[in-house]
Amino acid sequence: MKLCAITGGAGALGSALARHLVKSGWKVALYDTDRAKGRLEELAKELGAATYAGDFALAATWNEALASTKKTLGGAPTHAALIAGGWAGGASLHEAKDDSAYESMMKANVDTAYRALRALLPPMVAAKDGAIVVVGSRAAVRPWTSTGAAAYAASKSAVITLAEAVAQEVLNDNVRINAVMPSTMDTPANRASMPKADPTKWVSLESASGVIAFLLSDAAKDISGAALPLYGRA
Repeated sequence: MKLCAITGGAGALGSALARHLVKSGWKVALYDTDRAKGRLEELAKELGAATYAGDFALAATWNEALASTKKTLGGAPTHAALIAGGWAGGASLHEAKDDSAYESMMKANVDTAYRALRALLPPMVAAKDGAIVVVGSRAAVRPWTSTGAAAYAASKSAVITLAEAVAQEVLNDNVRINAVMPSTMDTPANRASMPKADPTKWVSLESASGVIAFLLSDAAKDISGAALPLYGRA
């Protein structure tokens, strides 16, 4: 059984990826924050998914979520897509009134990825099989495009570096870790916040889901430690 854990599972990309995988015969476990409980319940009914809501920057939440998933679907995740994260910005670093943007970005982006890897990798390594895809951002390699959101760019850079380093640690255990680096995603939230932009230049949810699904699949068995540009025409 191929079972993919998806953090940020109730979001636009997480739910699109879940649908893509379920159509291909996968089982999915969707993890998100407490604010997303209602959406998770809808997706559980639609996709037959296991779901869990909580703070995935905490080890205890991961322990509970994995136990719940095993009870619901009969096994532990064999694959994962780490989509959970956030964006905060609007002020230059020297103009910030407090440290809230920095703290929130490190927790939402770095801590969730770190805790996910800590929780998911041991059983994959023991089984000598598995694949994980981490969602970074183009801002990690083009930080000058993230002025006013320096903490976001730094957090996404850290996520990609973490993925690349850990990929080498588990390479000989037949566990693969890759990252994708989207530019602007074509989501309802982005359309609402940037009404004058041309969304046809952005990365579609279908395209991003297909790339992530490929990296999770056996067709990508020789790819690990990559950070793939996913820029669209933005």
